[in-house]
Amino acid sequence: MLYDVAVIGAGIAGMTAAIYALRAGKSVVMFEKESIGGQIALSPKVENYPGFAAVSGLDLSDGIFNQALGLGAALEVDEVLEVIPKDGIFGLRCAYGEHEARAVVLATGLKHRKLEAAQSFEGRGVSYCAVCDGMFYKGKTVAVVGGGNTAVSEAIYLADICDKVYLIHRRTGYRAEKAVMDRFLAKENIIRLENKVVENVTGDKTADTLVLKDTLDGSLSELHVDGLFVALGHVPQSAAFEGLVDIDGDGFMLADESCETKTPGLFIAGDCRRKAVRQLTTAAADGACAGLAAAKYVDGL
Repeated sequence: MLYDVAVIGAGIAGMTAAIYALRAGKSVVMFEKESIGGQIALSPKVENYPGFAAVSGLDLSDGIFNQALGLGAALEVDEVLEVIPKDGIFGLRCAYGEHEARAVVLATGLKHRKLEAAQSFEGRGVSYCAVCDGMFYKGKTVAVVGGGNTAVSEAIYLADICDKVYLIHRRTGYRAEKAVMDRFLAKENIIRLENKVVENVTGDKTADTLVLKDTLDGSLSELHVDGLFVALGHVPQSAAFEGLVDIDGDGFMLADESCETKTPGLFIAGDCRRKAVRQLTTAAADGACAGLAAAKYVDGL
């Protein structure tokens, strides 16, 4: 089937793009290879989205998803491996089939940045999601590595489940919002290990010992834990679209506030786009701009 607009990624940006294109009278298909809502669907509490004093990420994303479906969006649970411009339309080669669209919105978002020293223990004591796996460590001792908003939030969440939580950070300053830091500092069972990096992870069947390196003097120490949660930020999912869009040295796709790319009919929305602020509100704003731009492009055809 030939759709007017294909949206790759069903996070906040992608779903918002779909809603705006649908409201402009266009047929829309959304592609999602992992989970509807993206990263925010795993957040237990969202407190910075206008209109909601507090809402779970799952409830927020479900509401937006159901709105898109209600307007007529189609959904393909599939991974788009390649976008191919041809004869005024785009071919989308996917893992399970092929599709066509007149315009495409790339809202591919970000994926977890891996901790190299821990990769062999992923799923065996090493996790990238406290909400997903935190209850496995109820009453136990865990560590979180990272120093940004996600790491601090993960530590707060785990502190209500686990007996003790270590937060390992390579510096002394944290990149979390003040409101998040206030809750973090109030948790008496969170222990800060600053100026430390995880040099190695060892264990028999599961990870149980972290080798930490001091970033100031290079000394090594061991930390015994029941589990490790990695929160080192994210990297953009842009590799499949090299050549169609400009990409910076960090892997972010380039477009201005119009969300247009160098390829006519191809637009970018959300955290995969290079920009100064990455929040739910800016993802939704990108989605609105990209969805309307895609609809206008299709009208021009």
